[in-house]
Formats: sequence, structure tokens, C-alpha cells
Amino acid sequence: MNSDIQTYIESQTESDQRICLKLSEIINENLIEAESKVWHAHPVWFLDGNPIVGYSKQKKGIRLMFWSGKSFNEELLNVHGVKFQDASVFYNDVSEINEDDLKRCLEKSEKIQWDYKNIVKRKGQLIQIKK
Repeated sequence: MNSDIQTYIESQTESDQRICLKLSEIINENLIEAESKVWHAHPVWFLDGNPIVGYSKQKKGIRLMFWSGKSFNEELLNVHGVKFQDASVFYNDVSEINEDDLKRCLEKSEKIQWDYKNIVKRKGQLIQIKK
């Protein structure tokens, strides 16, 4: 595991550490080609420089966000971004993580992608690069 991500996990409460560790394990096992790092202060996984999935501590719990998740049509991802294509789910206990649902979303994250990598070049315009 990326040492910066490990440090991030260790900085969380014990309950949140379990959630973060489980999410990291599942993501690492299923996004084998992804590069992981702490980006904008939280763990994020990238494919070819494009952010795919990440998590962060928020008031409502640990937020797992898929940058292109709105296009996945997954009930699990029930918190949708307003401006972009992101979708999220919040966890407050490790027992809430359904590994099969998460794996299905991770599979979709490789196949369905919006181009966040070049959003600045396109002056905020987001285009779909994988359908």
C-alpha cells in the first residue's frame, strides 16, 4: 500500500481506519493497473492520470467517491454531484461495505470514464472518454 495512504488511514479514528483499510484493500485488489496517492488531502486511484475513485472523511462518514459514478446507474452510489459526473456513498461502519457491490462499481469505473485529467485544458468542459 502507498505509504501516504497508510499515513492517512492511521490518522483516522479506529472505526474509520477499519473502513478506510477495507476500501483500500478492495480497490487495490480490483484496480490492479491504477496508480494510488494522496491527492487534495485524501486517497485517490488513477488510471492513465485520470482520477477514478477515492475516499475522504466527512461529517456524514467516510465518503467513497467515483469520479464517473453517475454514469454507472448504481443504486449504491446514491449521492450525486451537481456539476460533474461524480457519485458517492457514505460509510459509518465497516460492516456496511458490500464487497460485491463495490467490485461491480470498480469494474464499471474501468469501462466508463469521464475525462477529468484534461478538464482544466477544456476550461471546465467534461467529456466522456470511455463508455
